[in-house]
Amino acid sequence: MTDLDQLVTESRNERTKQLDQKSTEEILTIINEEDQTVALQVQKAIPEIIAVVEKIVASFKRGGRLFYVGAGTSGRIGTLDASECPPTFSTDPQMVRGLIAGGQEAVFRSVEGAEDDEGMGITDMAQNQVTASDIVIGITANGGAPYVIGALKEARKRGAATVAFACNRKAVINDYADMHITVEVGPEVVTGSTRMKAGTAQKLVLNMLTTTAMIKLGKVYDNLMVDMQPLNAKLTERAKRIIQTAADCTREEAEELFSRSGGHPKVAIVMHRCGVNRERALELLAQTDGFVQRAIEQGF
Repeated sequence: MTDLDQLVTESRNERTKQLDQKSTEEILTIINEEDQTVALQVQKAIPEIIAVVEKIVASFKRGGRLFYVGAGTSGRIGTLDASECPPTFSTDPQMVRGLIAGGQEAVFRSVEGAEDDEGMGITDMAQNQVTASDIVIGITANGGAPYVIGALKEARKRGAATVAFACNRKAVINDYADMHITVEVGPEVVTGSTRMKAGTAQKLVLNMLTTTAMIKLGKVYDNLMVDMQPLNAKLTERAKRIIQTAADCTREEAEELFSRSGGHPKVAIVMHRCGVNRERALELLAQTDGFVQRAIEQGF
């Protein structure tokens, strides 16, 4: 068992003592001030994050998958990031997976003892048939969740790339992974409540990992989300606005391009910019690995 006395995430925050005696405004101000320190700690980890992004991209290019593995808040944040990739980047739901100790039920309510089950972490890797093509990121604030350790052990055994992501430099999981991301956010506002600053750091880093990886895979053109799935009215409207902006056309032209492209912004943009039909636009994108700028250059 991890010695909590040695972990900064479990230590007392001297700046938030007597919190229960403060006004609502004072409490909110303190929380906000503590939250502002998180991004600066994430900034320090950028070199580690760069290395992990490159591994993720390499995994995707050889047909591998990204697995987030965590317990409690860490598992929920991993599940959230994974679930947002398909609508945002049109990825296969199997491409980025979130696994949480206790299974799907634990996403919505605590499953007592699940994070202490190292064997379940091993089982989850086996059931998902993790291979050497995949990358597994173990996420745990204090760095000692047995479920996560079990998953990393098994993933390593299967040849997958492994990453330990914790908020303590003395994290036990560092011994079970090839690569490390450490964002030491310090003591929480409420001692031990790692859903706060640690959770915020995890959300920021996971956003960085998948967003940057998807940009490197050609799913963003300029700074526009061009590989999205228009699954509802809001997203359909967003797709049309993106087409209008990227193609530098009128609203009416964007509407027509959206329809002719089958609702795919990337295809619509290439169609307009190169003056080609849908089939030719698809060919150009296929020839350039889905990068819109390269497809446009090749289409001229």
